[in-house]
Order: sequence, then structure tokens, then C-alpha cells
Amino acid sequence: MVQKMYLVSSQNGLLKIGELAEQADVAVGTVRYYETLRLLEPAHRGENGYRYYPPDAVKRLKFIRKAQSLQFSLLEIQQILGIREQGKAACPIVRDLLGQKITFLEKQICQMKTLKAELEAYREHWAEQPLDDPHSQELCSLIEQVADNALAT
Repeated sequence: MVQKMYLVSSQNGLLKIGELAEQADVAVGTVRYYETLRLLEPAHRGENGYRYYPPDAVKRLKFIRKAQSLQFSLLEIQQILGIREQGKAACPIVRDLLGQKITFLEKQICQMKTLKAELEAYREHWAEQPLDDPHSQELCSLIEQVADNALAT
């Protein structure tokens, strides 16, 4: 595995916000937002007012992005980072959260299969329905039938 070297500015080995954002492949606004959420350590402010970050902030930002790619929310990522900052292993909570996500997805898949079957039944039934009279008051009788049926249940 090739290790990427991080470029640092001349301010005591720290990165300016733009440099950090570029190296982590995120927008500057994202860096600021993560900082407000405490996902990223508050920046050191130079005499010039610029924000400076330690080089390990790149790794942290990339971790956050990887966690998001696995559908972890920013709140969940805060929990994971918080546990790690307490000196504890974060993997147990990651496993628990992952298990919850899998369970949720399984329920969603079940619901989606049910919905798909219902929609296919409507499609089959509606294929035989005559077209609405364009002069009638109904917008679309097919959908209005569904709404009436849904209200009755």
C-alpha cells in the first residue's frame, strides 16, 4: 500500500483550511461544518486570522468520509470518535451500529418487496381500465381509486 505524503504549510507544520480540504478531498465549508459539530478539533488561529490544522486532521476527515460511505450518520460518527477519544476501542459500537443498519435494511427490503408487489398488481389491473374522460372532474381515476381504498383501510 502506498502511503501518501501530506503537504504542510510553513506555519509550524500545520495546514491551512484550504490545504486540509484539498488533501482530504472535501470542501472548505465541510471542514468548517465538521469543526462546528466537533467532529474535527477546533482550528488554531494564526495572528493573520487563518485557521491552521495538524496534519492528522487529514486522516480524521478521510475517516469521517469513509464512515459516511458506510451510511453512518454524523451523529453516529460523533459517538464513534467520542469513544475513541476516551481511550476506548470504537470497534464494538461500530459493530453494533452496523448490525442495526443491517436490520433496518432488511425491514426496508421487505417493505419494498411488498410495495413492488402492490404496484405490479395495480399496473396489471390498470392496464384493463379505460381512459378517463378528459372533461370529467377527476384528475386521474386510477390514483383516486387508490386514495379512496387507502382511506377505507
